[in-house]
This record gives sequence, structure tokens and C-alpha cells, in this order.
Amino acid sequence: MNLLNFVSQYPDESSCKAKFKEYRDHQGVICPVCGHREHYWKRDKESYECKQCGKRQSLRANTVMHGSQLPFRYWFIAIHLLTSTKKSFSAAELQRQLGHKRYEPIWNMLHKLRGIMGKRDEQYSLSGVIELDEGFFSTETNNEEKQKPLKRGRGSQKKSKVLVMAESQPLEGQTTKNGKPRRVGHIKMIVINDLRAGTITR
Repeated sequence: MNLLNFVSQYPDESSCKAKFKEYRDHQGVICPVCGHREHYWKRDKESYECKQCGKRQSLRANTVMHGSQLPFRYWFIAIHLLTSTKKSFSAAELQRQLGHKRYEPIWNMLHKLRGIMGKRDEQYSLSGVIELDEGFFSTETNNEEKQKPLKRGRGSQKKSKVLVMAESQPLEGQTTKNGKPRRVGHIKMIVINDLRAGTITR
């Protein structure tokens, strides 16, 4: 979905909220008290009420938005940017674009979304010939980390050690002087604590 389509489909807060409710209803709402799956929707309270025990929970409860006071549209914009742009962006830049006064809620939102995306990626398994390498990637730090003196080089708080793994597949019907060329299939990246061989081979 490009930016124009996104703005057309989600022009305001109410459209984002309605879509989020549609997602929740499709996934199924589970009562945190009795585990019942049937609920009434209380429009005036914008909450679900369990048909069995009467427990109420908000639309955001037990989701990635749990406890957040940010508008639904902020979340939808962040999700769109994370999934549709190739280049990464910082929480500070998103805060500036949204015109939000406080940095911390925006940082927390991106941190949660990236965590969810990472868990999703863990479900995929690579196959065939796997090529791997390590790299250091710049990471966003919260205000508490920013107050600490920066370490130098590879140990810096602003750098994360990442193991990059890629499926390497030969291109059929093509040859070069170095043999068959290969193309990259699926890629997986994992943040690791150190670059020792024992850690990498686990």
C-alpha cells in the first residue's frame, strides 16, 4: 500500500479505530478472567464485556497497544512506515513528523512494534545453502541510555551486534567464469550478545 492509498483508507482516528476493532473481532477476544470467547461490544464505553462473567476490557487491552495513550492513527502510521519503507527511521524523526511533544511514548511504540515484527520473523526457517555474516547496526536508545557515557567502537550502546543469514540459491541456466551465479532468497537477522564462534553456531 503506497502513501496515497494509506491516507485514503485511514484518513482519521475513527477509521483507524474501526479497522483495529475489525482485526480484534477477527482474531477473537478472550476474557482474561474466565477465558470465555463471547463478548458484548459496549459502544459508549468502547470496551468488550464478557458474556459469562461480565469482565470488561478496553479495545487496546492485551494487544501491542495495551496501556498506550497514543492515538490509533499514530500506531497505524508507524506500522505503515515500518512495513512499507526500506530505510529505517528513528523515533525522534517520527516524533517530529507527528508533531508529538514527548519523545518517550513514540520510542516505546516503535520498540513494541519492532519487537512484534521480530517475533513474527522467528517463525520462518531458512533452507538450503545458508550464507552468514555479522554486522553492527545503529540502534535507537531511550533517554536513560542517552545519559550514560558512550563506549567506543564495537561496544557502543548505539551499535548492536547482528548475525545476518541468507539463503543462497543458484540461478539455473546461467554460468559465469566463476561458475553458476547465485541469488539471495529469504534473509534472517538475529541480535546476538557477542561474536564468538560458540554463540554464532548455536
